[in-house]
Amino acid sequence: MTEVQPRSGAARESWTSNSGFIMAAIGSAVGLGNIWRFPGVAYESGGGAFLIPYLIALLSVGIPVLFLDYAIGHRYRGAPPLAFRRMKRKAEGMGWFQVGLLFVISVYYAVIIAWALSFFYFSFGTKWGDDPAEFFTGEYLKLPDEVGVSSELVAGVAWPLVGVWVAIVAVLAMGVAKGVEKLNVFGIPLLVIGFGALVIRSVTLPGASDGLNALFTPDWNALGDLSVWIAAYGQIFFSMSIAFGIMISYASYQRRKANMTSSGLVVGFANSSFELLAGIGVFSALGFLAHQSNIQVSELEGLTGPILSFVTFPAVISEMPGSALFGALFFGALVIAGFTSLVSIVQGVSAAVQEKFGLNRRTAAVTVGVVAAIISFALFSTTTGLYTLDTVDAFSNNVGIVFSAIVMCVLSVWVMRNIEELRLHLSAVSTFKVGKWWVFVIGLYAPIFLGIILVDKLVDLITEGYEGYPTWFVGVFGWGTLVLLVLFAIVGPLFAWKGRDDPGFRPWPELGVTQKASVKTKENQR
Repeated sequence: MTEVQPRSGAARESWTSNSGFIMAAIGSAVGLGNIWRFPGVAYESGGGAFLIPYLIALLSVGIPVLFLDYAIGHRYRGAPPLAFRRMKRKAEGMGWFQVGLLFVISVYYAVIIAWALSFFYFSFGTKWGDDPAEFFTGEYLKLPDEVGVSSELVAGVAWPLVGVWVAIVAVLAMGVAKGVEKLNVFGIPLLVIGFGALVIRSVTLPGASDGLNALFTPDWNALGDLSVWIAAYGQIFFSMSIAFGIMISYASYQRRKANMTSSGLVVGFANSSFELLAGIGVFSALGFLAHQSNIQVSELEGLTGPILSFVTFPAVISEMPGSALFGALFFGALVIAGFTSLVSIVQGVSAAVQEKFGLNRRTAAVTVGVVAAIISFALFSTTTGLYTLDTVDAFSNNVGIVFSAIVMCVLSVWVMRNIEELRLHLSAVSTFKVGKWWVFVIGLYAPIFLGIILVDKLVDLITEGYEGYPTWFVGVFGWGTLVLLVLFAIVGPLFAWKGRDDPGFRPWPELGVTQKASVKTKENQR
């Protein structure tokens, strides 16, 4: 059966090779969280002992949910709204919820890349001086002491942000093969080489062994702490770009007989390997900083998040020989890792808009890019942008993405009941066959454990608030973000389809999926 064409008559884009898809998927998964989140989470959650729940989380939820994304995208060949609509028309709203997540994340993620670009420049001459904390929050971001909303743009953030959005639109306008794939085929090896050189330099510094001992010395008692297991599942979940539409979109561009599950295993383990590499590099450098400061690693502050990257690491760079090269490698790695991830995020939004409204890829890319850039400037490149970014990120990641995963699993197994069809599809196109265990994981294990994570986070946010920020501020930018995502899910399906809503669409039954499953898919279209 030939693939149904969009109404415009143009063939759907595809990756030029399976390796190109794998590179793009790794580029999406390996992002800022691998570098600034994993090392700190591991250190605070049992050190070397944390690797046990981390590996279990990877195998029991991370890779299975990645397979689900791949199955939906590859079988139904569309961005999230179209893919879910083809599964069952009433499920389109779930796709728009995921597009909302992608859009929200893109508008603040771009700002972090702009920070990294600035600090790449600042690293030549260590322009942050003797007090990186004061430089980052004061001289650079001009952050006020009081949490609030400001309309005052920060020029040092706004100008590199322009460059980020221009580059994003340019890559997406070139298309999947000529733009996204080529970017990752070039960028990911460059990232690995550059960051690998940084790690090699870090482990040779005085005090590096102290940092590695602090990271990897196991606290076996931590394995009895539920919060450690929640942290492990959370880290796997947030670092693999799963359950919020990216991998559905990327898988939809795979060719008919692509090896989906084997690709998923490569992507999953490559992502975790890079996290481990990042942990070695970061804590070797932190051990050096502690050695130079004549304190213990445990006495250092700012071991995760933006503070690690833009305060603690500049302090490390200032102390070491060849600081300019070390700084360029570190912030260059942040830029590449962040940019390849941002491309995948915006691609998911652009593809959805393109398919829904019948636009060509350039028009969709420019439209999405301009709207997202305006919001980036208005909310996140101002003097209070860090407060807003921190709040929106916490709610969209810790609540929005987890909720999306739970609903996607429940819909596939218990509502649309097409999980067996998806399992057969994956097995038909892949060398690594998916057994019945996958249905159990997606239908029960993943929703239950993710439900525990979600409830735990919601209870904490409701009872404790967030970071001591004013209630009104958290209400607007935290809970308001979740309301916005729900509006995406409600309003998105209300617009008429002008693009790839092809009623004659059929999945690929000749790949080994049973006739019964194919008939069920046909019924779901009604």
